[in-house]
Amino acid sequence: MESDSLTSRFTIGQEIATFLVSCGLVPKVWEESLRASNVESFTVNESEDVAYVTFPSFQRLEDFIVNDNKCGEGNIQTDHGVFSGCLNGNDEKPALIHPGALTLFLHIMEKTDFQAKLQVYTDSKQKKLKPIIFVGHSLGGAVATLATLWVLGKRLRQSSPFCITFGCPLVGDERLVEAVGRENWGGNFCHVVSKHDIVPRMLLAPFESIANPFTTVFGYWQGKNVPDSLIQDASRTLLNHVLVSPSSPYRPFGTYMFCSSNGAACIENAQTVLEMLHLTMQSQHTSFEEIAQACILEHIRYDSVLEEGRQNSIRGIRIAKSNSESSYEIGISSQLEAIGVGAQNDHAQSALLKAGELENEYNENVETLAIKLSVRQSSMAELEWYKERCEKEDGSTYYDSFKKQDMKDIHANLVRVKLAEFWDEIMEKWGGHELPSDFQSQNKWINAGNTYRRLVEPLDIAHYYLTTKTNKSYFSDGRPNRHKVLQEWMEAKEKTRSSRRQRTRTKPASLTENSCFWASVEEAVKDLNNLNNGQIQKLQSLEKFERDVTTMVNALSIASDVFLEGSSFMMWWEDWKEYNQKQSPGWRSSLYEIMENESWKG
Repeated sequence: MESDSLTSRFTIGQEIATFLVSCGLVPKVWEESLRASNVESFTVNESEDVAYVTFPSFQRLEDFIVNDNKCGEGNIQTDHGVFSGCLNGNDEKPALIHPGALTLFLHIMEKTDFQAKLQVYTDSKQKKLKPIIFVGHSLGGAVATLATLWVLGKRLRQSSPFCITFGCPLVGDERLVEAVGRENWGGNFCHVVSKHDIVPRMLLAPFESIANPFTTVFGYWQGKNVPDSLIQDASRTLLNHVLVSPSSPYRPFGTYMFCSSNGAACIENAQTVLEMLHLTMQSQHTSFEEIAQACILEHIRYDSVLEEGRQNSIRGIRIAKSNSESSYEIGISSQLEAIGVGAQNDHAQSALLKAGELENEYNENVETLAIKLSVRQSSMAELEWYKERCEKEDGSTYYDSFKKQDMKDIHANLVRVKLAEFWDEIMEKWGGHELPSDFQSQNKWINAGNTYRRLVEPLDIAHYYLTTKTNKSYFSDGRPNRHKVLQEWMEAKEKTRSSRRQRTRTKPASLTENSCFWASVEEAVKDLNNLNNGQIQKLQSLEKFERDVTTMVNALSIASDVFLEGSSFMMWWEDWKEYNQKQSPGWRSSLYEIMENESWKG
């Protein structure tokens, strides 16, 4: 049976586009873009309690042209630290962006009063902050995109900017798409693209192949006297290179509103947008020469494109392919007609169908995992009860008890394995791109994973040191990938909260926040034995461990069960104290004072 979410997906995409065009927002923003066309860097205009920050279209081309490498991509982190460190791919490597776009943005950041003027709209001390819409046409759209990422990276609770661009070139690679998806920022961008406009597609070709013809066309857009023959040759060259579709690192992100004389439709899926950028440039009913001419003219005629699209969107669209019985297929056909591809374009039909099915698969996977998570809550409750029972009945930490492997510990081990299988399944689906791009930043999974890691990793550590036959460390040899990834997710989420007020702990944590704490204890025990055997180099790591524990106690991030009499930590502490007092009878330290006064109780 057909999913309601699939059936409505394309109808909604078309309805959103129709609303944006007909309500006046997009035409209003285009007017702001035209108003800024002759300024050198940017304009700020307040209208109806909205601040429009607009960047000019055709300025400083010499800064945008890059000839350093084939595609002109560059590392986004080599930008004087302007952007936050969150713009990394899922592999933790920094995103790549077009250095020409970055140069244009940095020029405005460093050589103008841009930051000072933006302060008025981003300062939390302001009583009422106006919404910010960053606007840009052509190269100005690339600058507007980077400006929006810059503000989003500040994590301002009071201000969430929106970005609307027209005919904007692509600016970043797959890692930037992953970062935007992970941060759930895609909804902050709307890129308006005319059916044949060459600029949003030009970086799909190697930059080295389009730099010269683009410079020629750029001069025409600026109003320079360029011979028609040169313009025609340049447009043909640009179109040829784009249609060849060579491998390019650049990828789209955000919502793309494709416009044609038939109407408009919004698409969010990055891969589908990429395919539509190619498909909308091609037509069985339009000659190559006509497309080559349109790809230059449409870039500077968004006013007429929007008006035509508005009128036809309101009128409604007649679907050429009317023999579909499925409302889902009718929705796809309607959207394809709106963006000017045509309902009978099988390639386009397939691309949209695949996008819908892929998102439906994502949603079904998340729903299945959510059901499994609720079932696994009983397993988590069992381990919490096991922890409490060890403390109350045995006077022992559950970490130390687990290593004895009595009957209750054996049962705890079975529960541990069951939970590991569940989280390993999540890791497998995440690694296989079977989950939404923002899955790892969703609070539900961040919180569930964090609680799991803090409760269960101590048992994984105990199992490792109980069963390992080598002298290796849990950190280098035994830590499961699921714990590493869950910790990375949590740390990334904490960065997004860094600029917001954090609640201060008033009592010790119920679970030690550092889920690897007991592995550090085990290594400290080995280091102390080695130190007593003459390996003086171990002293430095032992002193560091002591300082780390002191910091944890002062931050109330260490659970009180660590200090139970006879725990592995308390046994290490007594041996460590004895060693130091033998070396210096008057030895004292911050941790010594804490332990003597039992101030770890909070």
